[in-house]
Amino acid sequence: MNDPLVAQLLAAREGGAKLPAKVGEGLSRARIFEVQHAVAVRLGPVGGFKVACPPDAPIVIAPIMACDIYQTPAEITVSAGEEVGIELEYAFRLIASPPDRDAPDFEARLRASVELLPAFELVQSRLADPKGAGPALKLLDNQLNGAVVLGEAVRDWQSLDVTRAEARLLLGGETLLDGVARVPGGDAFATLCALTRGLGDHCGGLQMGQVVITGSLNGLPWITPPKTAQGRIAGLGDVAMTLKTA
Repeated sequence: MNDPLVAQLLAAREGGAKLPAKVGEGLSRARIFEVQHAVAVRLGPVGGFKVACPPDAPIVIAPIMACDIYQTPAEITVSAGEEVGIELEYAFRLIASPPDRDAPDFEARLRASVELLPAFELVQSRLADPKGAGPALKLLDNQLNGAVVLGEAVRDWQSLDVTRAEARLLLGGETLLDGVARVPGGDAFATLCALTRGLGDHCGGLQMGQVVITGSLNGLPWITPPKTAQGRIAGLGDVAMTLKTA
Protein backbone atom coordinates (compact mmCIF):
# COMPACT_ATOMS: atom_id res chain seq x y z
CA MET A 1 0.00 0.00 0.00
CA ASN A 2 1.41 3.40 -0.99
CA ASP A 3 1.25 5.78 1.97
CA PRO A 4 0.95 9.38 0.68
CA LEU A 5 2.68 10.90 3.72
CA VAL A 6 5.62 8.53 3.36
CA ALA A 7 5.82 9.29 -0.35
CA GLN A 8 5.77 13.05 0.31
CA LEU A 9 8.54 12.84 2.90
CA LEU A 10 10.74 10.68 0.71
CA ALA A 11 10.20 12.98 -2.28
CA ALA A 12 11.08 16.04 -0.17
CA ARG A 13 14.34 14.36 0.84
CA GLU A 14 15.15 14.02 -2.86
CA GLY A 15 14.56 17.70 -3.58
CA GLY A 16 10.83 17.55 -4.20
CA ALA A 17 8.12 19.78 -2.74
CA LYS A 18 8.29 20.30 1.01
CA LEU A 19 5.33 19.50 3.21
CA PRO A 20 2.88 22.35 4.00
CA ALA A 21 1.61 23.03 7.50
CA LYS A 22 -1.83 21.57 6.76
CA VAL A 23 -0.31 18.08 6.56
CA GLY A 24 0.09 18.09 10.34
CA GLU A 25 -3.58 18.78 11.04
CA GLY A 26 -5.26 16.02 13.00
CA LEU A 27 -2.30 13.63 13.01
CA SER A 28 -2.36 11.18 15.90
CA ARG A 29 0.80 10.03 17.64
CA ALA A 30 0.17 6.49 16.40
CA ARG A 31 -0.10 7.72 12.81
CA ILE A 32 3.12 9.76 13.14
CA PHE A 33 5.04 6.77 14.46
CA GLU A 34 3.61 4.64 11.66
CA VAL A 35 5.04 7.08 9.11
CA GLN A 36 8.38 7.34 10.94
CA HIS A 37 8.68 3.56 10.81
CA ALA A 38 7.79 3.36 7.11
CA VAL A 39 10.34 6.06 6.21
CA ALA A 40 12.98 4.25 8.27
CA VAL A 41 12.27 1.01 6.42
CA ARG A 42 13.00 2.82 3.15
CA LEU A 43 16.06 4.78 4.33
CA GLY A 44 17.49 2.62 7.10
CA PRO A 45 19.03 0.95 8.87
CA VAL A 46 18.34 3.08 11.92
CA GLY A 47 21.53 4.24 13.61
CA GLY A 48 20.01 5.82 16.68
CA PHE A 49 17.37 8.15 18.06
CA LYS A 50 16.90 11.74 19.11
CA VAL A 51 14.85 12.29 22.23
CA ALA A 52 13.40 15.10 24.29
CA CYS A 53 11.25 15.17 27.42
CA PRO A 54 9.21 18.38 27.25
CA PRO A 55 7.31 19.31 30.41
CA ASP A 56 3.63 18.39 30.41
CA ALA A 57 3.88 16.69 27.00
CA PRO A 58 4.63 13.18 25.70
CA ILE A 59 8.23 12.16 25.13
CA VAL A 60 9.61 13.14 21.72
CA ILE A 61 11.19 10.24 19.83
CA ALA A 62 12.59 10.27 16.30
CA PRO A 63 14.86 7.81 14.47
CA ILE A 64 18.23 8.79 13.00
CA MET A 65 19.37 6.93 9.91
CA ALA A 66 22.76 5.22 10.12
CA CYS A 67 23.74 6.82 6.80
CA ASP A 68 23.34 10.26 8.43
CA ILE A 69 25.82 9.62 11.26
CA TYR A 70 29.38 10.90 10.78
CA GLN A 71 32.61 10.95 12.74
CA THR A 72 34.43 14.18 13.49
CA PRO A 73 35.78 16.04 11.58
CA ALA A 74 32.93 15.71 9.08
CA GLU A 75 32.22 17.39 5.76
CA ILE A 76 28.54 17.52 4.84
CA THR A 77 27.05 18.95 1.68
CA VAL A 78 23.71 20.76 1.74
CA SER A 79 21.73 22.46 -1.01
CA ALA A 80 22.80 25.99 -1.93
CA GLY A 81 20.70 28.54 -0.05
CA GLU A 82 19.31 25.97 2.40
CA GLU A 83 18.95 27.17 5.98
CA VAL A 84 20.00 24.63 8.62
CA GLY A 85 20.32 24.50 12.38
CA ILE A 86 23.33 23.55 14.51
CA GLU A 87 23.03 21.95 17.95
CA LEU A 88 25.81 20.85 20.31
CA GLU A 89 24.65 17.93 22.44
CA TYR A 90 25.48 15.13 24.83
CA ALA A 91 25.21 11.79 23.01
CA PHE A 92 25.23 8.24 24.31
CA ARG A 93 26.24 5.15 22.34
CA LEU A 94 25.25 1.67 23.42
CA ILE A 95 28.20 -0.66 23.94
CA ALA A 96 25.89 -3.46 25.09
CA SER A 97 22.25 -4.33 24.71
CA PRO A 98 20.00 -2.14 26.88
CA PRO A 99 18.73 -3.71 30.11
CA ASP A 100 15.16 -4.78 30.71
CA ARG A 101 13.24 -1.65 31.63
CA ASP A 102 11.62 -3.48 34.56
CA ALA A 103 14.94 -4.62 36.07
CA PRO A 104 15.36 -3.39 39.67
CA ASP A 105 18.88 -2.15 38.83
CA PHE A 106 17.82 -0.72 35.45
CA GLU A 107 19.62 2.62 35.75
CA ALA A 108 22.89 1.15 37.02
CA ARG A 109 22.90 -1.41 34.22
CA LEU A 110 22.07 1.21 31.62
CA ARG A 111 24.95 3.41 32.83
CA ALA A 112 27.30 0.48 32.30
CA SER A 113 25.84 -0.14 28.83
CA VAL A 114 26.69 3.23 27.25
CA GLU A 115 29.60 5.50 26.46
CA LEU A 116 29.35 9.29 26.29
CA LEU A 117 30.27 11.51 23.34
CA PRO A 118 30.11 15.14 22.26
CA ALA A 119 27.91 15.52 19.19
CA PHE A 120 26.59 17.99 16.68
CA GLU A 121 23.11 17.61 15.30
CA LEU A 122 22.54 19.13 11.88
CA VAL A 123 18.92 20.25 11.82
CA GLN A 124 17.35 19.97 8.36
CA SER A 125 13.73 19.91 7.37
CA ARG A 126 11.43 18.43 4.77
CA LEU A 127 8.84 21.03 5.81
CA ALA A 128 7.87 24.22 4.00
CA ASP A 129 7.98 26.21 7.27
CA PRO A 130 10.09 24.36 9.84
CA LYS A 131 10.34 27.32 12.21
CA GLY A 132 6.57 27.71 12.34
CA ALA A 133 5.67 24.03 12.29
CA GLY A 134 3.71 22.53 15.16
CA PRO A 135 4.89 19.61 17.31
CA ALA A 136 3.04 16.96 15.30
CA LEU A 137 4.50 18.01 11.97
CA LYS A 138 8.04 18.24 13.36
CA LEU A 139 7.70 14.77 14.84
CA LEU A 140 6.42 13.46 11.51
CA ASP A 141 9.61 14.83 9.93
CA ASN A 142 11.83 12.91 12.40
CA GLN A 143 12.01 16.02 14.59
CA LEU A 144 13.91 17.82 11.79
CA ASN A 145 16.96 15.56 12.03
CA GLY A 146 19.39 15.91 9.14
CA ALA A 147 22.62 14.41 10.43
CA VAL A 148 24.69 13.74 13.54
CA VAL A 149 28.45 14.21 13.90
CA LEU A 150 30.14 12.36 16.76
CA GLY A 151 33.31 13.20 18.65
CA GLU A 152 35.51 10.69 20.46
CA ALA A 153 33.75 8.47 22.99
CA VAL A 154 34.51 8.33 26.71
CA ARG A 155 33.72 4.96 28.27
CA ASP A 156 34.56 5.83 31.85
CA TRP A 157 32.13 8.75 31.95
CA GLN A 158 30.18 8.00 35.11
CA SER A 159 32.03 10.60 37.18
CA LEU A 160 30.97 13.36 34.75
CA ASP A 161 27.99 15.51 35.73
CA VAL A 162 25.57 15.36 32.79
CA THR A 163 23.05 17.58 34.58
CA ARG A 164 25.23 20.50 33.43
CA ALA A 165 27.73 21.21 30.67
CA GLU A 166 30.73 23.48 30.34
CA ALA A 167 30.74 23.99 26.61
CA ARG A 168 31.99 26.09 23.72
CA LEU A 169 30.55 26.50 20.22
CA LEU A 170 31.97 28.49 17.34
CA LEU A 171 30.11 28.94 14.05
CA GLY A 172 32.46 30.44 11.51
CA GLY A 173 34.13 33.25 13.40
CA GLU A 174 31.27 33.78 15.85
CA THR A 175 31.19 32.39 19.40
CA LEU A 176 27.66 31.23 20.22
CA LEU A 177 28.40 29.51 23.50
CA ASP A 178 31.27 29.74 25.95
CA GLY A 179 30.58 28.65 29.51
CA VAL A 180 27.93 26.77 31.45
CA ALA A 181 25.07 25.52 29.29
CA ARG A 182 21.62 24.28 30.27
CA VAL A 183 21.05 20.57 29.72
CA PRO A 184 17.59 19.97 28.20
CA GLY A 185 15.36 18.27 30.75
CA GLY A 186 17.96 18.87 33.43
CA ASP A 187 19.78 15.53 33.09
CA ALA A 188 21.02 13.92 29.86
CA PHE A 189 21.15 10.45 31.43
CA ALA A 190 17.59 10.75 32.72
CA THR A 191 16.54 11.59 29.17
CA LEU A 192 18.29 8.42 27.94
CA CYS A 193 16.47 6.42 30.62
CA ALA A 194 13.14 7.85 29.48
CA LEU A 195 13.83 6.84 25.89
CA THR A 196 14.94 3.34 26.86
CA ARG A 197 11.80 2.85 28.92
CA GLY A 198 9.44 4.40 26.37
CA LEU A 199 10.73 3.34 22.96
CA GLY A 200 9.57 -0.25 22.87
CA ASP A 201 10.04 -1.81 19.45
CA HIS A 202 9.47 1.42 17.50
CA CYS A 203 11.75 1.45 14.45
CA GLY A 204 13.36 -1.77 15.67
CA GLY A 205 13.91 -0.65 19.26
CA LEU A 206 17.17 0.41 20.89
CA GLN A 207 20.13 -1.74 19.80
CA MET A 208 23.79 -2.11 20.69
CA GLY A 209 25.89 0.31 18.62
CA GLN A 210 23.15 2.87 18.23
CA VAL A 211 23.47 6.51 19.28
CA VAL A 212 21.04 8.62 21.31
CA ILE A 213 21.24 12.43 21.25
CA THR A 214 19.65 14.24 24.15
CA GLY A 215 18.98 17.86 23.17
CA SER A 216 20.71 21.10 22.33
CA LEU A 217 23.04 22.89 24.75
CA ASN A 218 22.90 26.06 22.65
CA GLY A 219 19.31 26.50 21.49
CA LEU A 220 18.69 26.33 17.76
CA PRO A 221 20.61 28.88 15.69
CA TRP A 222 19.69 28.79 11.98
CA ILE A 223 22.46 29.49 9.48
CA THR A 224 23.00 29.38 5.72
CA PRO A 225 26.10 27.38 4.69
CA PRO A 226 28.90 27.29 3.77
CA LYS A 227 29.98 27.38 7.38
CA THR A 228 32.32 25.64 9.81
CA ALA A 229 31.27 24.52 13.29
CA GLN A 230 33.58 23.69 16.18
CA GLY A 231 32.30 22.46 19.51
CA ARG A 232 33.72 21.28 22.82
CA ILE A 233 32.17 19.82 25.95
CA ALA A 234 34.42 19.81 29.01
CA GLY A 235 35.39 16.29 30.09
CA LEU A 236 34.63 14.88 26.66
CA GLY A 237 36.44 16.76 23.91
CA ASP A 238 35.89 18.30 20.51
CA VAL A 239 33.54 17.81 17.61
CA ALA A 240 33.78 19.61 14.26
CA MET A 241 32.03 19.78 10.92
CA THR A 242 32.27 21.74 7.71
CA LEU A 243 29.07 22.46 5.81
CA LYS A 244 29.51 22.83 2.07
CA THR A 245 26.99 23.68 -0.62
CA ALA A 246 26.18 21.85 -3.81
